[in-house]
Amino acid sequence: MGFQPAPGDQITINNTAYRVGQHPAAPGLAYAQAGRQGIVYQLLPVNGSPYEAKALKVFFPKFRMPAMVYQSDHMAGYKEIPGLQVCSREVLTPERNGELIARYPDLLYAVIMPWIHGMTWFDVISDQRSLSRSESLTLAKALAAIGSSMEQKGLAHCDLSAPNVMLPFFSEVELPEGAAAVELVDVEQIYSPKMDRPDVLLAGSPGYAAHRAVQSGLWSSYADRFAGAVIVAEMLGWSDVAVVSKSWGESYFDQHEMQTGCERYFLLKKSLGQRWGAAISDLFTRAWDSQDLSSCPTFGEWLVALSAVSVEEPASVTKQDSAHEAPEAAAGAVRKPVIDEALAAQHAQDAAANLGLQPDTGEVNDHVVARLFHQARDLEAAGNLTGALEIFRSAYHFVQKDSPLEVELAAAIHDLESQLYPPQEEKKAWRAIASSRKFMISTAAGIAVLAGSVFTVNQILADQSEVRQQQEASAATQQEDEEKERAAAEAAEKEEEAARLAAQKKAEDAARLKAEEEEKAKQEEADKLAAEKAALQEKYDKQAKYEAYLAQLEAKKEKQALQEKYDNQEKYEQYLALLEEKKQREAEEKEAAAVRAAEESRAAEAARAAEAERQAAAKRQEEARKQEAAAKAEQLKKQRAENVVTLIAYYNKAYNAQVTDNLPRARNFARSFQTMYQKDATYYNSVGSMKSRSSNINLFLNNSGFWLPSL
Repeated sequence: MGFQPAPGDQITINNTAYRVGQHPAAPGLAYAQAGRQGIVYQLLPVNGSPYEAKALKVFFPKFRMPAMVYQSDHMAGYKEIPGLQVCSREVLTPERNGELIARYPDLLYAVIMPWIHGMTWFDVISDQRSLSRSESLTLAKALAAIGSSMEQKGLAHCDLSAPNVMLPFFSEVELPEGAAAVELVDVEQIYSPKMDRPDVLLAGSPGYAAHRAVQSGLWSSYADRFAGAVIVAEMLGWSDVAVVSKSWGESYFDQHEMQTGCERYFLLKKSLGQRWGAAISDLFTRAWDSQDLSSCPTFGEWLVALSAVSVEEPASVTKQDSAHEAPEAAAGAVRKPVIDEALAAQHAQDAAANLGLQPDTGEVNDHVVARLFHQARDLEAAGNLTGALEIFRSAYHFVQKDSPLEVELAAAIHDLESQLYPPQEEKKAWRAIASSRKFMISTAAGIAVLAGSVFTVNQILADQSEVRQQQEASAATQQEDEEKERAAAEAAEKEEEAARLAAQKKAEDAARLKAEEEEKAKQEEADKLAAEKAALQEKYDKQAKYEAYLAQLEAKKEKQALQEKYDNQEKYEQYLALLEEKKQREAEEKEAAAVRAAEESRAAEAARAAEAERQAAAKRQEEARKQEAAAKAEQLKKQRAENVVTLIAYYNKAYNAQVTDNLPRARNFARSFQTMYQKDATYYNSVGSMKSRSSNINLFLNNSGFWLPSL
């Protein structure tokens, strides 16, 4: 059967009992997260702490590979690297988990690993959740540190994207001391020089791995550099509400904008330069303009640059406010929220810029606060408490201190903070009471008392039943009169009930009409706010386009000026070269005229000497040829004489072998004679009896019965 667990179902894996967790946002459903390779279920230990929860990854049939066992055994060596906790993995195999796999075939080669608590970077982007400067810096440094540690060991995640970056930093579960702020998951594609290339490679997630040099799947030690640069830049940019509001959706960049001069790129680059410094902006530009993955900045470069960044906002971005908050006037006063002044000031400036207003003016105080207040209330009504809290904090910066509006905003911020971040002590105290032995004993005693009370009441009623029968007999006469009175009372009650129902219906109709009117008014207000927001967004888009146009225009002007400077310099250098060439040519012509006559006389004399030398050389060559010919003739004569002796010896040896009846030996010598004879037959025919010997040898080779004569 397929593996489709329900919340609370128990499963035992490797002698450890677990129960399937319940999804926090969907009661009644198992806590499961679907990915591209499979589905991950949360398993809570029956005996253990919440942070000891496990993740059971059930792969789709295409990704169920036996090689997963070797891969997981090899990855176990990386679990000590901060951020790679999921490398501590166990694979369910038929040998060790045969009974469980027989019950749930989908669990073949499933992997059990630590459950990473907290949201993903994908959740932060999708929810458009703004971060404080310290949060952005912490997350970016943690991710850079993980990437640097992996690069030093020759490792790469190969599918680095927002859904695969977990943020235990925002976990609501109390984690052990020293837990990493960022963790990487979905490490099945991890690259290592010691591991085999996976059968199926993923091309990365849109908005992160779409590098111009990547034509297929990613699997190399450089695979994470471009995607890592984009995510680090996103983390740093998420402390800027202008960047957050411009996000495409599931990632900051649209898939089709990767490595192009789009508006989002110029906005993010500008924000990084202003808020985090030119070094950070330059690293992002290097990655964005890179032609291949190896030319992207390393994670070590990111970590060095981030380590040099201060948590405090630069003076050019933050408005320093020297005023201090006054203490609470009375014990019942509303507690003022603890607000990050730098973040609030930035929110205020961005909000004023989006509305087209100037700070520190009456116009800002009158219009910005009203708009932000209504917008925050709408977000709160829609359930977006995080967004409403951020806008309330932005509005809080504009109001005058100790004013009624400040008190109202402080109360709203405190209320939202209480809802978003409830104190954990009360929950822990109630759980402690509910699980204590004294509470359980008291509860059991109360149940026992209730059960005893029911038994006692039943006994008393049984004893009094006889008395009631006697009383009923004596009261039979009165019952008829009472029934008549009761019938009249019931009729009156029915009439009263009908009147009450009619009034209730009328009130419900009036309430419904009022609710519809309120809903209509709220919808009209929402439409109005949406129109205002669309107008502001359009204005902001136009401003961003204009800034991008100005940036492109400025870059074009600088390029043209530089090119013109280069052209002028080149022309001047060419002019100087022509002058120098002309002077040199005139000097050469004068010198040539001076030596031409001498050269002509020397040339004639040299021609005569050359002719004499040529004739002498020709004579020497002719004598050398004659000497060489004479030497060759003498050498040939000597060689022919030696060959004649050898031929006579071959003939005599063939004759002697034939006489001793050794015909094979005789034929060998005869063939040797014939081979040597044919090389210079014309000469040998003119020497003594050599021609006769050659004829006898030919007759012998053609007829073994022919006897060679003795010559």
